Amino acid sequence: MSRALIVPIFPLPGAILFPRAQLPLHIFEPRYRDMVRDALDGVGRIAMIQPHRLDDDNAAPLYGVGCVGDIVNVEELDDGRCNIVIHGTNRFRLVRERETEAPYRCAEIDVAAFDDSEPPPLSLGQRAEVEREARRLGDALGLAIDWNAVGRLDDEMLVNAIAQVGPFDVGAKQALLEQPGLDDRADLLVQLMQFHRAAVSGGVEAEPTIQ
Repeated sequence: MSRALIVPIFPLPGAILFPRAQLPLHIFEPRYRDMVRDALDGVGRIAMIQPHRLDDDNAAPLYGVGCVGDIVNVEELDDGRCNIVIHGTNRFRLVRERETEAPYRCAEIDVAAFDDSEPPPLSLGQRAEVEREARRLGDALGLAIDWNAVGRLDDEMLVNAIAQVGPFDVGAKQALLEQPGLDDRADLLVQLMQFHRAAVSGGVEAEPTIQ
């Protein structure tokens, strides 16, 4: 059964949010300053979703799946900008956009479309494969990473953090977001890391296209 909400949406390519994950955002455009103020005056919730392209008029078509987040931290700056942190609550399917008087976009969303209860842990082999490929990609990119700290993350935090910050294109990140379970996301993440490492090393020319 669907459960529809009407929420402000923040279309931002390359920025994905997962349930129980956090996403820091720097808010500088006037319409999104208004969005944050209005959200804080209300239930403190916004919805992250990726557009298919970035248009100056903010009217690009949107992907069909995003994630709702609660604003859990706000740092207001002197010039009106702010830094916020949102905490993911649940993924949603986009039902339709709604016309409002607000300068930002709003949409009706179905928040019952996914089972976003806490997932079971990965198998030991799958966890090891994610860590191994993350190390290999980090080395290929020349990144300095505290792998001891990475190893202390639980399975969900590990997979979702790499999905959020990994050097993947918009389509790949969307595919990671839409995977039904954590094990499915981990499998796709390993494939993407392997492919990207091969691309960095000169073995292939581009990341695979994911529909």
